[in-house]
Amino acid sequence: MALEWLRPGAFIGSIVFALVGVLVFWLSFIVIDKLTPYNLWEEIVEKQNMALGMVVAAMSLGISIIVAAAIHG
Repeated sequence: MALEWLRPGAFIGSIVFALVGVLVFWLSFIVIDKLTPYNLWEEIVEKQNMALGMVVAAMSLGISIIVAAAIHG
């Protein structure tokens, strides 16, 4: 019973849900990037905009929690 997660169905299901979660997160980040009036990556990496970096981090955490709850429930 301790090796329940090693069943092929459960293992493949976990991999598929993880990939779907990452895909949804990536697509939502792209949508947020397109909705903002400037390029998020350029502002954060090249111009070192720390305030925008914290806002994007908070949005990323929020999206991750929503995706995790949708997949889990």
